[in-house]
Amino acid sequence: MNIKGARIVGIDYGSKRTGIAVTDEMQIIASGLTTVPTKELFAFLKEYFSREKVNKVVVGEPKRMNNEPSQIAPEIDLFVKKFKTLYPEIEVIRMDERFTSKMAFQTMIDSGLRKKQRQNKALVDEIAATILLQDYLNQKMF
Repeated sequence: MNIKGARIVGIDYGSKRTGIAVTDEMQIIASGLTTVPTKELFAFLKEYFSREKVNKVVVGEPKRMNNEPSQIAPEIDLFVKKFKTLYPEIEVIRMDERFTSKMAFQTMIDSGLRKKQRQNKALVDEIAATILLQDYLNQKMF
């Protein structure tokens, strides 16, 4: 269900850092928001949700090439379970994120970023979250 003026948040969850992206209020375009240390993720989301209306969160679901869950999958499952407990009114959507980090890195190359800038793992995570969220928006349109 779309709430007028509500945003969708994309989360590329990682053990150390989590990339976060957000849509515009019309839920058309995904933009990178930030990268936060994962241990501070719930504090960040609480503060963000107090300022912005959010009706959906898209969380990356990492899988191996053989479709098996990746090593971090149980950690993400715990995050989603806790999120749903804290924010039952916000819909959680899981999306395959297999190639988002590779695509993010390629996007950095295509954008002309220097090698030193491409080594910024926080930026890679933020771009990966943006790609994940934009993929969701694109699928929703068709």
